[in-house]
Amino acid sequence: MTINSIFSYAGILFIGYLLGSFPSGYLAGRWLSGIDIRELGSGSTGTTNVLRYVGKKAAIGVFLLDVIKGIAAILIARTFLAGDQWQVATGLSALVGHIWPVWLQWKGGKAVATGLGVLIGISWPVGAACFGVFLTVLSITKIVSLSSIIASLCLPILMAISFKFSQFSGAYMSVSLMAMAIVLWRHRSNFKRILKGIEPRIGSSSKG
Repeated sequence: MTINSIFSYAGILFIGYLLGSFPSGYLAGRWLSGIDIRELGSGSTGTTNVLRYVGKKAAIGVFLLDVIKGIAAILIARTFLAGDQWQVATGLSALVGHIWPVWLQWKGGKAVATGLGVLIGISWPVGAACFGVFLTVLSITKIVSLSSIIASLCLPILMAISFKFSQFSGAYMSVSLMAMAIVLWRHRSNFKRILKGIEPRIGSSSKG
């Protein structure tokens, strides 16, 4: 690998990080409600916290932007870099940017929506199936965090099933396992509240 190619690869990874770090949830709170979303509720800049403190329209916009960040990172990597492994690396860079954005003192979201975008970018059927699991659990429980946890647990299984219809990719399987681990780790406090039966549901008055 030449010096020029090393800089090219590093540059794409950096672009992936920058895309992921775009603070859509934080900006929605500042621009629409004059609040710092990181100081409220879970402290996350993600869709759920925006829904509770800014509103439904803002939450939908933040969700879509966060998904687009993940898709864009994969499309850029696919255009300029060869190999599944570099697409995965760029997608992970976007997740890192979303969770630890340099602009917000390293305090961002939980990477669910951006992770969905990465999945759609590398394998849209798996991304769609995973989102379907999320929506199904959400419609039953009304608990966003539980829906995210269960969808993440299903992700490696769905990815494995997809290989029956397409060529096996170790990189794609690896990213499904890493994405699952990231989501579970980022929701560890939610999991404790779920076990205690105190995790807020959509439509509840709780702001925790």
